[in-house]
Amino acid sequence: MHYPWWYVPFLTAPMLIAAVATIHVFVSMYAVGGGFFLAVETQHAYSTRNRDYLAYLHDHAWFFILLTVVFGAITGVGIWWTIGLSSPLATETLIHIFVFAWGMEYVTFLVEIVSAFAFYYSWEKLDSLTHIRIGWVYAISAWLSLVIITAITAFMLNPGAWPQHPDFWTAFFNPQTVPQILARTGGAFLLASLYVYLHATFRVKDLQLRNLIGSRSSRPGLLGALLVTLGGLWWYLALPESARAALVVASALNILMVVIFAVTIVVFLMLYLGPYRNPGWLTPGFSLLLFAFGMAAIGTGEFIREAVRKPYIIYNVVLGDQILTSEIPSVQEKGFLNSGQWTKAYLATQLPQVFSNGEIDDQKLLALPQPDRIQVGQLLFQYHCNDCHSLAGYTAVPALLQGWSPEMIHALVLNPEKAKFFMPPWSGTPAEAELLSEYLISITPAQPTGMSYDGAH
Repeated sequence: MHYPWWYVPFLTAPMLIAAVATIHVFVSMYAVGGGFFLAVETQHAYSTRNRDYLAYLHDHAWFFILLTVVFGAITGVGIWWTIGLSSPLATETLIHIFVFAWGMEYVTFLVEIVSAFAFYYSWEKLDSLTHIRIGWVYAISAWLSLVIITAITAFMLNPGAWPQHPDFWTAFFNPQTVPQILARTGGAFLLASLYVYLHATFRVKDLQLRNLIGSRSSRPGLLGALLVTLGGLWWYLALPESARAALVVASALNILMVVIFAVTIVVFLMLYLGPYRNPGWLTPGFSLLLFAFGMAAIGTGEFIREAVRKPYIIYNVVLGDQILTSEIPSVQEKGFLNSGQWTKAYLATQLPQVFSNGEIDDQKLLALPQPDRIQVGQLLFQYHCNDCHSLAGYTAVPALLQGWSPEMIHALVLNPEKAKFFMPPWSGTPAEAELLSEYLISITPAQPTGMSYDGAH
C-alpha cells in the first residue's frame, strides 16, 4: 500500500527472499564457524610445529575467503535487493528501529573483510603470535556480526515488550535473541566442520594429515549439533502464541520439525562415529552425504523460522499485506484504495470516473461495468494478497479456492483471519471486498468433475 507492488510469477516474492536468504545463510554461518576453526587450528598448528597442517590451513583459508567474502557479499546484496522490493515497509521499519545496530554491523563487517584478507596474505610474513591474533580478530568480529543480524531477525518473530516500550535495547534483546544466537552459533560450528571435512576430502592426499583434519574438524561440529538442539528447543518455547499455533496447524511444518531434529541427530552420530572416532572414514562419498544432511538441517530450520511469522512480517508491527497493524482501523474506514498513493495514482489514470472530490467513491466503484470491476479487483489482489499468494505456482489462489462457492469466497474476503488465523484481516471497505471477491470468483476453477455429492450416481 505504501509502495508499488512487486509480482514474482510462480514463486511469490517471499519465497524468492527465502531462496536467496537460505543460500546466504549457508555461506554466512560458515563465515563465522570457519573463522573460529581457522583461528583455533592455526594456533594449534603453530604450537605443535606442524608445517603440513599449516600448509593445509593456508589452502583452506583461500577457499574460505573465496566462498564467504566474495560469494557471501554477492548473496548479501541479493538479500537487500529482494527484501527492498518485496517487503519495503518491513525493511524501512527495521532500518528505523535498528539504526544503531546497522551502524555496528557495518563496522564489524569492515573489520571482518580487512582481517580476513590480512590473515590470508600475511601467512608466513608475520610472526606466529601476530598472525594468530589477526585470526581471532576475524573470528570475533564475524560472530559479533552474527549476533547483531540475528537480534534484528529475531525481533521480526517476537518483538517482546517493544510495542509498549519502543527503545533500541528492548528491541535488540527481544525474547528470541538469545535462543536464535545460540542456535545459529551452533549452526555455524556445524557448517564449519562440514565444509572443512568436504574440502579436505578432495584436497589432502596424505593419509596421516587427512586423519588429523578429520578428527579435529569433527569437534566443532559435535558442539554445534548440541547448540542447535538446545537453541531450537529454547526458540520453540519463546515463540509467541500465534506463531506456535501456526506451527501446530501446518502439517508440513510439523513434518519439517521432526526432520530437523532427526537430521541433526544423524549428523551428530555421523560426526562422532565417523571422523571423530574413525578418522579413516574421510572419503568423498561419506563427506558428501554428511554435507548434504547438514545443509538439510540448517535449511529446514531457516524455513521453519520464517514460515511461523504469519500473518506478520514483523510480529504485531507489520502485516503480510504490507500494512502496519496500527493502520488497520483507518484503512478500513477510509478504504484500501484511497489509503495508498500508488493505488490512487493507478485509478486516477485508468478509471478517473470513480473519483469524487479527489477521493475514490465506493458507489462509483460499484457502478463500474463488469470488466472494470474485475480490473479494480485485480488491483486489490495485487496489493492486498500478492505478497503471499500467486496466480499460478506456489500458494496459487485459483488452486486454493477451487470448488468454493461465490458466497464462501466473499465471506473469506471479508474475514480472512476468521477462516484461517494466519491470514491478515481485510483492510478495506465492504464495496472493495465485493470487487475483490468478483475478481477471485473470475479466476477460480470450477469444482473438479466427479465431485458431486447431490445423491446422483
